Amino acid sequence: MFARDYVADLATRGRHHFTTDEAVAAIRSTRSTVRAQLRRLNARGVIAEPVRGFNIIVPAEYRSRGCLPAEQFIPQLMHLVGEPYYFALLSAAERYGAAHQRPQVVQVMARRNRAAIECGQVRVEFVARHDLDRMFVKEFNTPRGAARYSSPEVTALELVGYPHHAGGIANVATVLRDLVEEMEADVLARAAGLSPVSWSQRLGYLLQRFVESDLAETLAPLVGEQARSYTPLRRAAASSGAARDASWKLIVNVDIEPDE
Repeated sequence: MFARDYVADLATRGRHHFTTDEAVAAIRSTRSTVRAQLRRLNARGVIAEPVRGFNIIVPAEYRSRGCLPAEQFIPQLMHLVGEPYYFALLSAAERYGAAHQRPQVVQVMARRNRAAIECGQVRVEFVARHDLDRMFVKEFNTPRGAARYSSPEVTALELVGYPHHAGGIANVATVLRDLVEEMEADVLARAAGLSPVSWSQRLGYLLQRFVESDLAETLAPLVGEQARSYTPLRRAAASSGAARDASWKLIVNVDIEPDE
């Protein structure tokens, strides 16, 4: 058996990923020989290797992109390495119809930092959150299986927690205007309880000031009980002389003009 036969057999059985170790065992040849055959298939666009040793079969409809969409191979990759994950931040916002522009990079939350992936035209960025397995997620079906996304409520909290991964706090405010339509108060309250209180301070302020959403009231009790000090709206900006919002214990140290 050659690598091309092995790959064709997997595809006919509806499987679109495999490890190099699996290929070596199935083809029963030396590792160097199998890798050489796989490299030739890769050069022809038949397969791609987003991570060394992890290969995906690229159907004809995705050959021009040089890779499967991230949601069709990241779940399998993370299962292989035995780590929890979910698509997050602007990628999750896009799933819920709240991203005004298609993100250039697919964002995945993982337990630890991982090297970014470039696979053809697909770019994947990993963001670390050590307690992500406690977060609320939703599953969506893809042609290659289910993919996990942070719930709208978790997405909102993480957008204010990682604004440097979301185009800045002004863009976060813009995204929130659409994302609130998918959010539920009880889930938001529970998700907020699992996150740093400073995230609720920022999110509550944005929801009240720019989104004019009643969901802000969901966060007010938590902030009142747990916020011990003022936190800056933008961590990287100077706070000296900035206005303060007493209800959210927030230092408003940046001007925000959300896009319409």
